[in-house]
Amino acid sequence: MSEAQEYETILVEKRGQVDWVSLNRPEAMNAINTPMVTELRDYFGSLYENDDTRIVVLRGEGRAFCAGLDIKQVGSREHETPFGGGMGFQGYLAEAYIRMRRCPQPIISLIHGPACGGGFAFALASDIRIAGESARMNAAFIRIGLSACDMGVSYFLPRLVGISIASELMLTGRFIQADRALATGLVSEVVPDSELEAAAQPYIDEMLTTSPMGLRLTKEGITAAVDASSLEAAMAIENRNQILCSRGPDAKEGMMAFLEKRAPVYRRS
Repeated sequence: MSEAQEYETILVEKRGQVDWVSLNRPEAMNAINTPMVTELRDYFGSLYENDDTRIVVLRGEGRAFCAGLDIKQVGSREHETPFGGGMGFQGYLAEAYIRMRRCPQPIISLIHGPACGGGFAFALASDIRIAGESARMNAAFIRIGLSACDMGVSYFLPRLVGISIASELMLTGRFIQADRALATGLVSEVVPDSELEAAAQPYIDEMLTTSPMGLRLTKEGITAAVDASSLEAAMAIENRNQILCSRGPDAKEGMMAFLEKRAPVYRRS
Protein backbone atom coordinates (compact mmCIF):
# COMPACT_ATOMS: atom_id res chain seq x y z
CA MET A 1 0.00 0.00 0.00
CA SER A 2 1.31 3.49 -0.84
CA GLU A 3 2.10 5.76 2.03
CA ALA A 4 2.58 9.51 1.64
CA GLN A 5 4.81 11.74 3.74
CA GLU A 6 3.35 15.17 4.40
CA TYR A 7 5.10 18.17 2.82
CA GLU A 8 3.67 21.29 1.20
CA THR A 9 5.86 21.80 -1.88
CA ILE A 10 6.88 18.22 -2.57
CA LEU A 11 4.95 14.96 -2.63
CA VAL A 12 6.57 11.77 -1.33
CA GLU A 13 4.78 8.58 -2.25
CA LYS A 14 6.25 5.40 -0.84
CA ARG A 15 5.83 2.33 -3.01
CA GLY A 16 7.55 -0.44 -1.11
CA GLN A 17 11.27 0.36 -1.07
CA VAL A 18 10.97 3.14 -3.66
CA ASP A 19 10.13 6.78 -2.93
CA TRP A 20 8.43 8.67 -5.76
CA VAL A 21 9.18 12.34 -5.05
CA SER A 22 7.33 15.01 -7.01
CA LEU A 23 8.13 18.72 -6.99
CA ASN A 24 4.66 20.10 -6.33
CA ARG A 25 4.30 23.74 -7.32
CA PRO A 26 2.69 23.17 -10.73
CA GLU A 27 1.13 26.64 -10.81
CA ALA A 28 4.70 28.03 -10.79
CA MET A 29 6.20 25.32 -13.02
CA ASN A 30 7.74 23.89 -9.84
CA ALA A 31 9.97 26.93 -9.39
CA ILE A 32 12.24 26.76 -6.37
CA ASN A 33 11.29 28.80 -3.31
CA THR A 34 12.48 28.71 0.29
CA PRO A 35 9.84 26.27 1.57
CA MET A 36 10.69 23.84 -1.26
CA VAL A 37 14.38 24.02 -0.39
CA THR A 38 13.61 23.45 3.29
CA GLU A 39 11.57 20.36 2.46
CA LEU A 40 14.08 18.94 -0.02
CA ARG A 41 16.88 19.42 2.48
CA ASP A 42 14.82 17.65 5.11
CA TYR A 43 13.84 14.80 2.81
CA PHE A 44 17.25 14.06 1.30
CA GLY A 45 18.95 14.57 4.65
CA SER A 46 16.67 11.94 6.19
CA LEU A 47 17.78 9.29 3.68
CA TYR A 48 21.36 8.88 4.88
CA GLU A 49 20.45 6.46 7.67
CA ASN A 50 17.20 5.20 6.13
CA ASP A 51 17.29 1.51 5.25
CA ASP A 52 13.62 1.33 4.23
CA THR A 53 14.09 3.44 1.08
CA ARG A 54 16.40 1.91 -1.52
CA ILE A 55 15.67 4.07 -4.59
CA VAL A 56 14.33 7.60 -5.19
CA VAL A 57 12.49 8.72 -8.31
CA LEU A 58 12.37 12.53 -8.72
CA ARG A 59 9.88 14.23 -11.04
CA GLY A 60 7.74 17.35 -11.41
CA GLU A 61 4.00 17.89 -11.25
CA GLY A 62 2.25 19.72 -14.08
CA ARG A 63 3.93 20.81 -17.30
CA ALA A 64 7.52 21.22 -16.09
CA PHE A 65 10.20 19.35 -14.21
CA CYS A 66 11.45 22.54 -12.56
CA ALA A 67 11.69 26.04 -14.01
CA GLY A 68 14.51 27.02 -11.64
CA LEU A 69 14.55 29.73 -9.02
CA ASP A 70 11.27 31.48 -8.33
CA ILE A 71 12.35 34.97 -9.38
CA LYS A 72 9.27 36.44 -7.73
CA GLN A 73 10.72 35.37 -4.39
CA VAL A 74 13.92 37.35 -4.91
CA GLY A 75 13.68 40.46 -2.82
CA SER A 76 10.40 39.33 -1.30
CA ARG A 77 9.92 39.68 2.45
CA GLU A 78 7.44 36.84 2.52
CA HIS A 79 10.06 34.40 3.77
CA GLU A 80 12.99 35.36 5.99
CA THR A 81 16.34 34.78 4.27
CA PRO A 82 17.87 31.62 5.74
CA PHE A 83 21.35 31.63 7.24
CA GLY A 84 22.64 29.07 4.74
CA GLY A 85 26.02 28.59 6.39
CA GLY A 86 26.54 32.33 6.36
CA MET A 87 25.76 32.63 2.64
CA GLY A 88 22.03 33.20 2.93
CA PHE A 89 19.75 31.55 0.37
CA GLN A 90 22.73 30.69 -1.86
CA GLY A 91 24.26 28.38 0.71
CA TYR A 92 20.87 27.15 1.88
CA LEU A 93 19.92 25.92 -1.60
CA ALA A 94 23.39 24.53 -2.34
CA GLU A 95 23.07 22.19 0.62
CA ALA A 96 20.07 20.49 -1.01
CA TYR A 97 22.26 19.27 -3.90
CA ILE A 98 24.98 18.14 -1.51
CA ARG A 99 22.42 16.06 0.37
CA MET A 100 21.20 14.55 -2.90
CA ARG A 101 24.72 13.32 -3.61
CA ARG A 102 25.39 12.30 -0.01
CA CYS A 103 22.31 10.09 0.28
CA PRO A 104 23.21 6.46 -0.51
CA GLN A 105 20.05 5.76 -2.53
CA PRO A 106 20.31 6.02 -6.34
CA ILE A 107 18.17 8.89 -7.68
CA ILE A 108 16.35 8.56 -11.00
CA SER A 109 15.13 11.86 -12.46
CA LEU A 110 12.21 11.86 -14.89
CA ILE A 111 12.49 15.10 -16.84
CA HIS A 112 9.70 16.67 -18.85
CA GLY A 113 9.27 20.22 -20.03
CA PRO A 114 11.68 22.88 -18.76
CA ALA A 115 14.49 21.97 -16.37
CA CYS A 116 16.22 25.31 -15.94
CA GLY A 117 18.90 26.66 -13.64
CA GLY A 118 18.45 25.05 -10.26
CA GLY A 119 16.01 22.60 -11.85
CA PHE A 120 18.71 21.58 -14.32
CA ALA A 121 20.99 21.06 -11.33
CA PHE A 122 18.41 18.72 -9.73
CA ALA A 123 18.61 16.55 -12.85
CA LEU A 124 22.42 16.70 -12.94
CA ALA A 125 22.71 15.75 -9.25
CA SER A 126 20.72 12.58 -9.93
CA ASP A 127 22.30 9.25 -10.82
CA ILE A 128 20.13 8.33 -13.82
CA ARG A 129 18.20 10.71 -16.05
CA ILE A 130 15.30 9.77 -18.33
CA ALA A 131 13.90 12.51 -20.55
CA GLY A 132 10.43 12.97 -21.91
CA GLU A 133 10.22 14.19 -25.49
CA SER A 134 9.29 17.67 -24.23
CA ALA A 135 12.39 18.01 -22.02
CA ARG A 136 14.50 21.12 -22.49
CA MET A 137 17.31 21.96 -20.08
CA ASN A 138 19.62 24.91 -19.61
CA ALA A 139 21.99 26.63 -17.22
CA ALA A 140 19.67 29.60 -16.99
CA PHE A 141 21.67 31.53 -14.38
CA ILE A 142 23.77 33.27 -17.05
CA ARG A 143 20.58 34.56 -18.70
CA ILE A 144 19.68 36.63 -15.60
CA GLY A 145 22.94 38.44 -14.97
CA LEU A 146 24.61 35.68 -12.96
CA SER A 147 27.35 33.14 -13.55
CA ALA A 148 26.36 29.79 -15.02
CA CYS A 149 28.63 28.15 -12.45
CA ASP A 150 26.01 27.57 -9.77
CA MET A 151 24.43 24.76 -7.73
CA GLY A 152 27.02 22.22 -8.82
CA VAL A 153 26.43 22.65 -12.56
CA SER A 154 30.11 23.43 -13.19
CA TYR A 155 30.97 20.21 -11.34
CA PHE A 156 28.36 17.84 -12.77
CA LEU A 157 27.93 18.93 -16.38
CA PRO A 158 31.55 18.61 -17.64
CA ARG A 159 31.75 15.16 -16.06
CA LEU A 160 28.59 14.07 -17.87
CA VAL A 161 29.01 15.57 -21.35
CA GLY A 162 32.64 16.74 -21.51
CA ILE A 163 34.17 20.19 -21.18
CA SER A 164 33.43 21.37 -24.74
CA ILE A 165 29.67 20.82 -24.67
CA ALA A 166 29.47 21.93 -21.05
CA SER A 167 31.25 25.18 -21.93
CA GLU A 168 28.92 25.76 -24.87
CA LEU A 169 25.81 25.28 -22.74
CA MET A 170 27.06 27.27 -19.77
CA LEU A 171 28.59 30.20 -21.65
CA THR A 172 25.48 30.72 -23.77
CA GLY A 173 22.66 29.51 -21.51
CA ARG A 174 21.16 27.85 -24.59
CA PHE A 175 18.74 24.95 -24.18
CA ILE A 176 19.64 21.35 -24.83
CA GLN A 177 16.64 19.41 -26.12
CA ALA A 178 15.83 15.77 -25.39
CA ASP A 179 17.31 14.33 -28.60
CA ARG A 180 20.67 16.05 -28.16
CA ALA A 181 20.69 15.23 -24.44
CA LEU A 182 20.49 11.57 -25.45
CA ALA A 183 23.19 11.92 -28.11
CA THR A 184 25.61 13.53 -25.63
CA GLY A 185 24.98 10.99 -22.89
CA LEU A 186 23.27 13.47 -20.62
CA VAL A 187 20.21 11.20 -20.36
CA SER A 188 19.87 7.42 -20.63
CA GLU A 189 16.83 7.42 -22.89
CA VAL A 190 14.05 9.57 -24.33
CA VAL A 191 10.41 8.48 -24.21
CA PRO A 192 7.02 10.12 -24.71
CA ASP A 193 6.14 12.18 -21.65
CA SER A 194 3.23 9.89 -20.85
CA GLU A 195 5.61 6.92 -20.61
CA LEU A 196 8.16 8.38 -18.19
CA GLU A 197 6.91 6.47 -15.16
CA ALA A 198 6.83 3.20 -17.07
CA ALA A 199 10.33 3.87 -18.42
CA ALA A 200 11.69 4.13 -14.88
CA GLN A 201 10.34 0.74 -13.84
CA PRO A 202 12.96 -1.51 -15.50
CA TYR A 203 15.74 0.43 -13.76
CA ILE A 204 13.92 0.10 -10.45
CA ASP A 205 13.24 -3.61 -10.93
CA GLU A 206 16.86 -4.37 -11.76
CA MET A 207 18.26 -2.32 -8.88
CA LEU A 208 15.89 -4.02 -6.45
CA THR A 209 17.41 -7.38 -7.39
CA THR A 210 20.76 -6.23 -5.97
CA SER A 211 21.84 -6.44 -2.34
CA PRO A 212 21.03 -3.34 -0.30
CA MET A 213 24.64 -2.78 0.77
CA GLY A 214 25.98 -3.52 -2.70
CA LEU A 215 23.68 -0.92 -4.27
CA ARG A 216 24.57 1.76 -1.73
CA LEU A 217 28.29 1.15 -1.92
CA THR A 218 28.18 1.18 -5.71
CA LYS A 219 26.75 4.71 -5.70
CA GLU A 220 29.37 5.72 -3.13
CA GLY A 221 32.15 4.11 -5.17
CA ILE A 222 31.14 5.80 -8.42
CA THR A 223 31.06 9.18 -6.70
CA ALA A 224 34.51 8.63 -5.17
CA ALA A 225 36.05 7.29 -8.39
CA VAL A 226 34.96 10.30 -10.43
CA ASP A 227 37.22 12.49 -8.29
CA ALA A 228 39.92 9.93 -7.50
CA SER A 229 43.45 11.26 -7.82
CA SER A 230 44.76 8.01 -9.30
CA LEU A 231 43.86 4.45 -10.24
CA GLU A 232 45.26 3.34 -6.90
CA ALA A 233 43.00 5.76 -5.03
CA ALA A 234 39.92 4.52 -6.90
CA MET A 235 40.87 0.90 -6.32
CA ALA A 236 41.40 1.55 -2.61
CA ILE A 237 37.73 2.54 -2.36
CA GLU A 238 36.72 -0.45 -4.48
CA ASN A 239 38.72 -2.81 -2.28
CA ARG A 240 37.25 -1.38 0.91
CA ASN A 241 33.67 -1.57 -0.39
CA GLN A 242 34.12 -5.06 -1.77
CA ILE A 243 35.49 -6.33 1.55
CA LEU A 244 32.54 -4.76 3.37
CA CYS A 245 30.12 -6.51 1.02
CA SER A 246 31.92 -9.85 0.98
CA ARG A 247 31.95 -10.17 4.77
CA GLY A 248 28.17 -9.85 5.02
CA PRO A 249 25.57 -12.57 4.44
CA ASP A 250 24.39 -11.08 1.14
CA ALA A 251 27.54 -12.11 -0.77
CA LYS A 252 27.11 -15.73 0.30
CA GLU A 253 23.42 -15.62 -0.61
CA GLY A 254 24.15 -14.02 -3.98
CA MET A 255 26.71 -16.65 -4.91
CA MET A 256 24.52 -19.54 -3.75
CA ALA A 257 21.57 -18.15 -5.71
CA PHE A 258 23.75 -17.91 -8.81
CA LEU A 259 24.89 -21.52 -8.47
CA GLU A 260 21.36 -22.72 -7.75
CA LYS A 261 19.93 -20.70 -10.65
CA ARG A 262 17.39 -18.85 -8.51
CA ALA A 263 16.70 -15.25 -7.47
CA PRO A 264 18.66 -14.22 -4.36
CA VAL A 265 16.81 -13.38 -1.17
CA TYR A 266 18.73 -10.59 0.52
CA ARG A 267 18.25 -9.26 4.02
CA ARG A 268 16.38 -5.97 4.33
CA SER A 269 19.39 -3.75 5.12
